[in-house]
Amino acid sequence: MEEKKQASRLWLWLGAAVVVIIVFFAARSLTRERLPIREARVGRESLVNQISTNGLVQPIVNHEVHSPLATTVKAVYVQQGDVVHAGKPLLELDDVQARARVAAAQSGVKAAQAALESAKNNGSLQERQGAAADLSRARIDRDQAQRSLDALTKLKATGAASASEVSAAQERLDTADAALHAAETTSQGRYAPADLARAQAALDEAEAGLAAANEIEAQTRPVAPFAGTVYTLNAGRSEFAEDGKLLLQIADLHKMHVVAYFDEPDIGQLAVGEAVSITWNARPGQVWHGHVARVPTTVFEYKSRTVGETVVDVDGGDGELLPDTNVTVTVTTASQKNVLTVARDALHVENGKPFVFKVVGDRLVRTPVTVGTSNLVLTPVLAGLQEGDVVATGTTNGLPLQEGEPIRNMQ
Repeated sequence: MEEKKQASRLWLWLGAAVVVIIVFFAARSLTRERLPIREARVGRESLVNQISTNGLVQPIVNHEVHSPLATTVKAVYVQQGDVVHAGKPLLELDDVQARARVAAAQSGVKAAQAALESAKNNGSLQERQGAAADLSRARIDRDQAQRSLDALTKLKATGAASASEVSAAQERLDTADAALHAAETTSQGRYAPADLARAQAALDEAEAGLAAANEIEAQTRPVAPFAGTVYTLNAGRSEFAEDGKLLLQIADLHKMHVVAYFDEPDIGQLAVGEAVSITWNARPGQVWHGHVARVPTTVFEYKSRTVGETVVDVDGGDGELLPDTNVTVTVTTASQKNVLTVARDALHVENGKPFVFKVVGDRLVRTPVTVGTSNLVLTPVLAGLQEGDVVATGTTNGLPLQEGEPIRNMQ
């Protein structure tokens, strides 16, 4: 009897142990072994793809005033920030050197004109008068030599003159003929065609020098070439200005563009006409709008980045964007409405093929998908999922997502 009781107690303890083990593994299966995940629901959204970078504001219509020579500033007629009309005097430089250069250039032109005139008319008036006198003397000398020869020839026939005297007279006639020919050539063509060409070239050079001198003199009294705003002024009355110094800049602040520097991987998304928003830290909350006017044609190194230079025209400029300021440029490369989307964090790629872990009951099912171009948050789904599907975006314990794993939502 006692042995039966002990056996019953043993079986009772064994049963209790089995129950405890079953409860332990059941609890473990329901809690510890379930993968804690974060979930996201597939839905329809307006999808906007954007890329951002830095850019530099530059005026489209810009004019710079440089000192044309080393001189001093006599007067300044504007201040930085002034809005001026076309033709408004801006400043005045000491023009003594400029006027001296103009006078020297004018003298050079007159000398070159005189030289060309001489070449065209076979010499100056004085030279032509001298040539005419030489020609007249040569003709007289030749006639006298001819008469002397004729007379000696007659005398030789009568025996009154020797043959040597006739020969000497012939030589004098030949010399007179040569002198007459030379005088005639000089009076008719003192200058060759090459001489005329050199004289014309010298005049062209002198006139170009005069034009340059006049331009320099005009630059000592610059005026506004168009209506705009003086946004840079580096000149003060009586200050010295070295040759080439930038004195003033004027621009139409309502016509601006931005030179933006996009990283090489983003260049392929850019296209002429894409909408652009522009922000400037100096004016928080204010946004300017524009469009891509020119896409990069090459890449280069820029502050440790490989970038392409993109030109963005500002639409309807309000004059508030200042030249040479650094701004943030955001280009909208694509915009779609009512698109089936999934959280970008839920997308995985293996061997070039995208997939997600779809939540089916309390399990994960690996599901292949076809997607479009993602933005920073969402990815458009072209095939593989339906609106309302739930996918896993990750785990809360750092373990990887695996197909078939029992899960529990931690959101």
